Amino acid sequence: MAFWWPLLVLACAYGICRFLLMLIPPKVPSIDVDTSDVLDDGNQAQENSFIYVPPRGTSQQSGGKIVQCYEPATMKYLGYIPALTPEEVKERVVKVRKAQKMWAKSSFKQRRLFLRILLKYIIKHQALICEISSRDTGKTMVDASLGEIMTTCEKINWLLSEGEQWLKPEYRSSGRSMLHKRAKVEFHPLGVIGAIVSWNYPFHNIFNPMLAAIFSGNGIVIKISEHASWSGCFYFRIIQSALAAIGAPEDLVEVITGFAETGEALVSSVDKVIFVGSPGVGKMIMKNAADTLIPVTLELGGKDVFIVCEDVDLDHVAQIAVRAVLQSSGQNCAGAERFYVHREIYSSFVSKVTKIIKSVTAGPPLVGKYDMGALCMHEHSEKLQGLVNDALDKGAEIVARGSLGHIGEDAVDQFFPPTVIVNVNHTMRLMQEEAFGPIMPIMKFSSDEEVVRLANDSKYGLGCAVFSGSQSRAREIASQIHVGVAAVNDFAATYMCQSLPFGGVKHSGFGRFGGIEGLRACCLVKAVVEDRWWPFVKTKIPKPIQYPVAENGFEFQESLVEALYGLGIWDRLRALVNVLKMLTEQNPSGSSSSTKRRID
Repeated sequence: MAFWWPLLVLACAYGICRFLLMLIPPKVPSIDVDTSDVLDDGNQAQENSFIYVPPRGTSQQSGGKIVQCYEPATMKYLGYIPALTPEEVKERVVKVRKAQKMWAKSSFKQRRLFLRILLKYIIKHQALICEISSRDTGKTMVDASLGEIMTTCEKINWLLSEGEQWLKPEYRSSGRSMLHKRAKVEFHPLGVIGAIVSWNYPFHNIFNPMLAAIFSGNGIVIKISEHASWSGCFYFRIIQSALAAIGAPEDLVEVITGFAETGEALVSSVDKVIFVGSPGVGKMIMKNAADTLIPVTLELGGKDVFIVCEDVDLDHVAQIAVRAVLQSSGQNCAGAERFYVHREIYSSFVSKVTKIIKSVTAGPPLVGKYDMGALCMHEHSEKLQGLVNDALDKGAEIVARGSLGHIGEDAVDQFFPPTVIVNVNHTMRLMQEEAFGPIMPIMKFSSDEEVVRLANDSKYGLGCAVFSGSQSRAREIASQIHVGVAAVNDFAATYMCQSLPFGGVKHSGFGRFGGIEGLRACCLVKAVVEDRWWPFVKTKIPKPIQYPVAENGFEFQESLVEALYGLGIWDRLRALVNVLKMLTEQNPSGSSSSTKRRID
């Protein structure tokens, strides 16, 4: 007993020291980012509004296309940004490729410092980041915090705590046939990653691929959406400042702006493409990527289901359901778009969500206190109304709508009131096409088998959320739905958990970002085998199959296969004896004519 006491004391002392060290915050440099041209001083005029990032270099506007930027919630003019030509895009990629060759040799210590600098800045400047996102996309500050800040901080936190271990060589069993060999998988940077990202979460959609690419030793060029270029250019400054603070190559990350031809030029120039957007554009990117045979990850949106069984806590689930449909004004790839509620609680559920929806007011989020913001794209409200009209023509009924606050005359079409629709079915476009808006269509179901069939009756397959008082029942339903991510008695937790891969199936795309799978998807996965006891044991070709092949070469192979893989131990031993006998025989080398004669 006395022997264990010193060990116990040492273990406790070690644990206490580790805990005390955790209380000491790491020394992380601070960065300054110029905000002079993005903070609203009320004096911004169209003629002097010009944003161009990066500021280095000699590139200037040359009379080409420009990206005009407006606040969706007010239609206030924000400025313009040059649309890069294909030649300019290729020049940027060349610069990033040169910088990446240096960065590939960087240490994980330097990469961790880069992440910590970003995390420190994000936490300190949450309001600034959210306000810029709100101005450029129309979302509320709360929606921006949930979708931009928390998800990005969670990804950084995961990379800091676990990312390094998943990029180190992974040793694996070399099998019975190669006991003298050591096998491993190495993960090397691919080179330059190209990301074409959507507008709905401009901060996170830039940082998400950038963090994985840079941490795994790559460079990255990000083509931001023409609908969120103003904010994207500012967020790029944060990345530039963090890279400068650690002495990394300044061209390691590039953000490019423009339209379709800009994206096409990027796809043809990089080593991998990550795309977040619509299925139609995703198919075009696949077609272009086929010319250079580069890997593609596609996240193409969805028509996610929200299933409510009869044994749930309705008050609890109703609030989650409304958040699931109204987050970022419904402009959420993982948002709930189809609600299936058990017929026993259907009326009660509709009553509760109707009460909540009627209390929601939409308006310019930075002008007044509103629960929901604007739609980002001008023409989107027309599409949403078209889906609603089609449903109404086929027998659906609107039972609740939220209200609109004080909206400027120029921005009326940028808002769509939160809407609850009942008596829907799968003949309606609303239940088949991605809406990407604040519409809650609710449909009854009678059995678990029926709701699984309804959930799978879609060309999309991104995610689902299943709610039941029985965890095992909810898990069983979720397991039968053909999607890439599933939440059991929760909504969107699968994305907040950044250690998990994210992506879908069918028209929701393929490939994964996030988690180990997303990190390693940015790598060249290389299988490596080497001698375990070099130079004492070396690979040697057995005599019977050395060139010229001996007459008993095939007989040797037959015995070797049986010795290694035979089902019975005695068969293996007998074959092993034959192998050893042939290895020790002094048979002359020659052609395998005897084998030919035997076959004849």
